[in-house]
Amino acid sequence: MILKRIIHILFLLFFCAGIKAQDPQFTQFYANPLYLAPSFAGATQQHRLVTNYRNQWPSIPGAFQTYSFSYDHYFENFNSGLGVIAMSDVAGSANLSLTSLGIAYSYDFLVTNMLHIRPGLQFSYVMSGLNFSKLIFSAPTEIPPVESTGDIDASSSVLVYTERYWGGFSVDHMLTPNQSFYADEALIPVKLSVFGGAQIIKQGRLLKPVDETVTLAFLFRSQAHYKQLDLGLYWNKQPVVFGLWYRGIPPFNGPRGDALAMLVGYKTRQLSIGYSYDFTVSNLVTSTGGAHEISLVYQFRTQKRKRPHAVPCPEF
Repeated sequence: MILKRIIHILFLLFFCAGIKAQDPQFTQFYANPLYLAPSFAGATQQHRLVTNYRNQWPSIPGAFQTYSFSYDHYFENFNSGLGVIAMSDVAGSANLSLTSLGIAYSYDFLVTNMLHIRPGLQFSYVMSGLNFSKLIFSAPTEIPPVESTGDIDASSSVLVYTERYWGGFSVDHMLTPNQSFYADEALIPVKLSVFGGAQIIKQGRLLKPVDETVTLAFLFRSQAHYKQLDLGLYWNKQPVVFGLWYRGIPPFNGPRGDALAMLVGYKTRQLSIGYSYDFTVSNLVTSTGGAHEISLVYQFRTQKRKRPHAVPCPEF
């Protein structure tokens, strides 16, 4: 009960004092490509459906639960990708929520026979909500006239890739949307993400498709005063995938970092299913219960593509 009251107070301070928080994050961020960067819109065979679920710190009352759904399509005649994404993040007994609906577009420039550049742009509507009637206050408190507020937002990105290497960056919350329930400002700060990696091993049999890869990847994020560097390794021997990530490489997230994430996945040409668990290694190691995450990606095409060019990054 004491911990729950502390969480309620922290949520109240968030809105009353205008504290700037960070975005929800996914361990399997490549399994949520449009959330990572709009440049990934259409980086698929033709059609792609993606669903994600994350349960963060289940041992703490009112844990964060994040849901995401996206669909994107590649228009080969226009070298363009178009996608839509919906995400909802809910926490606490008062259902503190952040919901966003966005549409993303990307264009694929073929610079050489091997090198592609994909700029991307996304526009979103972001809405926050809180059920103040479920909060218990020890003193009279002014309740805002509304329990939800919304604003528009925008993101941009650039992705560069070849058959075995990729890298890029994205800038989120370019319009710094206001999420305050009162007349003051509670702006979501701009977030910069830098990502990349390489297939360091790629093997296949003679005249047969590649059936084994080892991929090294990284992700760096900076938002307000928060910085985080993640480093991971994937091994894929079709149809099985194993992954290991160290999230929050020191010194950005303390002397030990944030978490060690382990992934197991099942991947075919059309379907990818992934489960990951985050082992907390920070000072909260005995309190959080880690984090569970599930992803489901389904890709399909309705006609034969003339020049398929898959981005080599992993799907989890």
